[in-house]
Amino acid sequence: MEDRIDFFNKMYDIVRLVDPLKKRVVEYKGSLEATHDEICYSYWKRDEICDNCISIRAYLDKKCYQKLEQLPNTIMMVTAFSIENLETPLVLELLKNVTETMMVGTGNYLEGQLLHDLITKLNGLAVKDELTDIYNRRYINERLPADIVRAVIENSPLSIIFLDIDNFKDINDTYGHEFGDKAITEVTGAIMKCIRAGNDWASRYGGDEFLVCLNRTSEVEAYKIAERIRHGISELTISPQNKIKLTASLGVYTMNGPKLTAAELISCADKRMFEAKQQGGNCTKWTD
Repeated sequence: MEDRIDFFNKMYDIVRLVDPLKKRVVEYKGSLEATHDEICYSYWKRDEICDNCISIRAYLDKKCYQKLEQLPNTIMMVTAFSIENLETPLVLELLKNVTETMMVGTGNYLEGQLLHDLITKLNGLAVKDELTDIYNRRYINERLPADIVRAVIENSPLSIIFLDIDNFKDINDTYGHEFGDKAITEVTGAIMKCIRAGNDWASRYGGDEFLVCLNRTSEVEAYKIAERIRHGISELTISPQNKIKLTASLGVYTMNGPKLTAAELISCADKRMFEAKQQGGNCTKWTD
């Protein structure tokens, strides 16, 4: 089989030989061979088989299978063949980069889009809030733990702001959900004007609550950013005719030293936001 690898590499970007019994892989990139002694895929480490493992399926069913495999910046088309009549059973995996060539169409030659672009849109929809177009609760659950890990590794401060619109229920009940939605979008705009692209991110936690993550940001710096957000919100008027003014209560908490989980960090900031609300709202609580 090895003597045919050079030929396969003329048509594919990566060629793998998979031993489905010992669960080992030999990978070929061009003329280079890399033997992976570790068990292939995290599922195999637990003596489990991934539901989407086409190598195992190809071996068991003695068929050829194909699948699309998404890597961080690439989409690969994977083809798996079961190779018979060998002392050791093998599966041949052929991987081809189709990031810029695989199209999704409607049958109309002039319509369609790259699969990569479609996946990017779908991924965006999964973590974006429909009303505000900022991140949603799912993104918080996925991103905040990763930022905490980075802060621990870098030994850098990580601050979050928990924000709640004051008297939001009264706005909804008195003026209707249309004004409530407008209040949420206006507050979103005020938040986004005050955070730093590439360093910070904002998300809608739920209802009229927001969470802002400030990476590599000290407690004092986070307080200043929170105050800018608060002042920006206090200048908003969502209905000049009804004179609907907006204010918000904010809680700031900084992880700098003792390590906290995402849930613990959010809870600390949420507690301070609640204390700000108990003080009458339209203020920022950032110390105990």
